[in-house]
Amino acid sequence: MNTQNKSQLSTNQSGSASNAEQLPQVIEANQPVMTRRYKYLEGHPRQYRFDAKEGVFNINGSEKLGRTLTFQPIAWRIFTDNILNMGTKNWAELFFIDEKNCVSAVLFHGYSVDNIFRLIEPLYYDDQTLADVVITAVAEKKENTKIQPKGVYYIANFSYKPSDPAKTAELKRFAQEVKIFRQETLTDIANIKTAMNYYNPFAQVADEAQLLTANTVLV
Repeated sequence: MNTQNKSQLSTNQSGSASNAEQLPQVIEANQPVMTRRYKYLEGHPRQYRFDAKEGVFNINGSEKLGRTLTFQPIAWRIFTDNILNMGTKNWAELFFIDEKNCVSAVLFHGYSVDNIFRLIEPLYYDDQTLADVVITAVAEKKENTKIQPKGVYYIANFSYKPSDPAKTAELKRFAQEVKIFRQETLTDIANIKTAMNYYNPFAQVADEAQLLTANTVLV
């Protein structure tokens, strides 16, 4: 399940010639995908967001959904990175199929990520992963009384229930047929702790470069 070795690239994404050549290739590869009944524009899943200040989930920052979100993950990664101009944080990026049959993604950070790890542990000992269950994320209110006036924020707590085996098998097949990632959160310096069915274009470029070097040596 761990793809850390392939995903941890040491090259900085500032503006080297190699990165300038690689990134456009990733963008140009984005194509709409219609597999069975699921819609997916490669690299651009539908964006669900957890507003940790207000304690609600929304779509694209505008359509509010309430304090809970229920979904069955088809792919994910837990990683450390500086993305979305928020500084270096621990992140969990989960991909799923929403009610409109769109490939979607939601991000969590901070204490919410710790709670996801608490979910993964019992599943692991039951020989399951996040892809085998239906997850419900609930916003839980927290208070910081060390400051005045006191600060209020929310973290996500997670619970799960067994999923339908036939549905799970279908979703797993789909996840293996497409390249699941989100362009907006993609960098070549992410420290990935664990991942499943996540496609990292930068790791793919590194693998191809290693293969080319090996073939050159053999020649």
